[in-house]
Amino acid sequence: MSDIYVPGVKSRFNTEKLIEDLMKVERVPRDRVERNVESLETNKGYWQEIGRRINSVRDSSRLLFSFQNPFNERMAFSADESVITASATREAVERDYRFTVQQVAQADRFISPPLENGYRVEGGTYTFTVGKDEISFNFRGGTLQEFTDTLNRRGRDKIGASLINVERGAKSLLIESKLTGAENRLGFAAGAEKLALQTGIAERVNDSRRDFAITSETVEIRDREKVLTDNNTLRVNAGASASIPLSPALYADPSLVIQFDTAVERKTTANTEIQGPPPGPAIPGSGSVSYGGITIENDPSSTPPLPEWTPPPPPVRVDNLAVLSLTFSDGSTGLLPPVADTGTFSTQRYPLNEIAGGKTVVSLDVINNNTHRDISLRNISVFDPAAVGGFKPQNPISTAQDALITMEGIEIRRPVNEIDDLIPGVTVTPRSPSDRPVTLSIKPDREAVKDAIITLVGNYNQLMAEINVLTRRDDRIVEELAYLNADEQGELKKRLGAFQGDSTLNQLRSALQRAVSAPYLTDEERNLALLAQIGIGTDVRRGGAGGGYDQSRLRGYLEIDERALDSALETKLPAIKQLFGNDTDGDLVADSGVGYTLETLTKPYVETGGIISLKTGTIDSRIGQDRRRIETMERQLAAKEAELKVQYGRMEAAYNRMEQMSTSFDNFSQRAGGTGR
Repeated sequence: MSDIYVPGVKSRFNTEKLIEDLMKVERVPRDRVERNVESLETNKGYWQEIGRRINSVRDSSRLLFSFQNPFNERMAFSADESVITASATREAVERDYRFTVQQVAQADRFISPPLENGYRVEGGTYTFTVGKDEISFNFRGGTLQEFTDTLNRRGRDKIGASLINVERGAKSLLIESKLTGAENRLGFAAGAEKLALQTGIAERVNDSRRDFAITSETVEIRDREKVLTDNNTLRVNAGASASIPLSPALYADPSLVIQFDTAVERKTTANTEIQGPPPGPAIPGSGSVSYGGITIENDPSSTPPLPEWTPPPPPVRVDNLAVLSLTFSDGSTGLLPPVADTGTFSTQRYPLNEIAGGKTVVSLDVINNNTHRDISLRNISVFDPAAVGGFKPQNPISTAQDALITMEGIEIRRPVNEIDDLIPGVTVTPRSPSDRPVTLSIKPDREAVKDAIITLVGNYNQLMAEINVLTRRDDRIVEELAYLNADEQGELKKRLGAFQGDSTLNQLRSALQRAVSAPYLTDEERNLALLAQIGIGTDVRRGGAGGGYDQSRLRGYLEIDERALDSALETKLPAIKQLFGNDTDGDLVADSGVGYTLETLTKPYVETGGIISLKTGTIDSRIGQDRRRIETMERQLAAKEAELKVQYGRMEAAYNRMEQMSTSFDNFSQRAGGTGR
């Protein structure tokens, strides 16, 4: 069917195919240029990949000696994270601290007895206080859920409420402050006061707080030269004592605590001085008489000489911080726990009933039998810590209190558990009370250093693998990269030898190998000057043992002996820091080390206008030239194709005319022959 000729529809001589065949020949130069452009673009991609690999090596090298280097990172390690934890920044100083957590900061959290699900809250103005802040809003009345939703919306991150399903058909209302600290007590006023009483969250109590003034009239002083009172503060010097009557006397209610501030001043010498020899009888001289220039002496006294004076031994040093006690109405006493040995005032608080045991307290006594410490006391008060504003919670889940910790014997009180103003660069977080000290250690972040070193080695090996693949035609180079899957190996094999003989990459490979194998100056140069000494090298895992020849060991890849690296990081961290970046001339800028050398070596390749940029720029220029050639060729090929179509069209038209003339001649001959018969 394809051989049927239809005039005006199909060419008699299949000129389209003839033209296409001729154009294929004409397109050969253009196709060659297009393939060259594709090859150039592929090569450009290879150079860009090399640039990315070099950039990775440069960045990971610079990280190990720049101001952001991980050698300055710090971590906090707690001997008991259930008691205290911490986080450290680069500003933290490496050392150990001993902490004792007496209490953690808490907020007021009060809960009601179970309330029926149908319980309704009356409308009105509800006012809550959290410390000095006041939260007040109008509530039109409604269910417990509607009230808690309103309180949570108006709470301003200071107060909140929730409902707890404690039993079937009943819920308890929980109202809580969101601010910790003893000063942030939760209070009720107006409608909130009525709600607290109605729901059983709180009950009214009489204010039991009593403050005791310290003046010369209210303190019984036994030695006025050693005991001073000033500005509501009592100072009892070493060896003295004083008593503060508590009038009227206090009954030790189980809910009461006694609280005061104490400070201890240490003295370098004892408060007693050793006197000279005591005065004794003086024996007069024997006398003499003179006459006419002649002196006659009496016989000396026969009284025996006095013995030489021997100074008494110095007083025995006494160090005793249990200097406070309570005196009871029956004449007995109860010793209070030792005060904190700190030069600044710290708050002491003790449950009164635990010391008094149900007895009535009549005085607070200070008996300072120390020889080298003066004791100061102020702000004495007795109160119920659960009561506030005439109310006391009936079912407190927690009561507002400060965090109270002791660091190296110094007592610290803060309203929050995140304490960031105690140690520079360290945030301390008490978790739970403990009666034993817990050590908190600030140490270098060795894991961050290790990760940075491993990252550098990984980036170095990836760059070295890329160079090896592009400069050599050996399938084993790809097969040795065991971390690649089959598809990745297949893609990499397409690159084999793409830049074979390229001097730029060969020089870079040699320079990289020299950089990681060269020795560098450190303070422990005898023991640490090479990467191999911290477990990094081309053959460190075999350690020089047998095993025969291994071609892959000669490719320039680095290996890590993790055990050796961990050991070096534990014992030689300062020297390792210098191994990667060291300031040898004292200008505070690194000028030696593996990291510095690699960064300096790779910088010319990837900086603006660098070697990689020149390579890709040259390729871009050639690609631009070839694309312009392709555009010119396309125009020429289009003109050539049009010309061929015109020529073949004319040929077919001429053939058609000739065929028509031949047909006319044949017809004429046939008619002429028929007439002759």
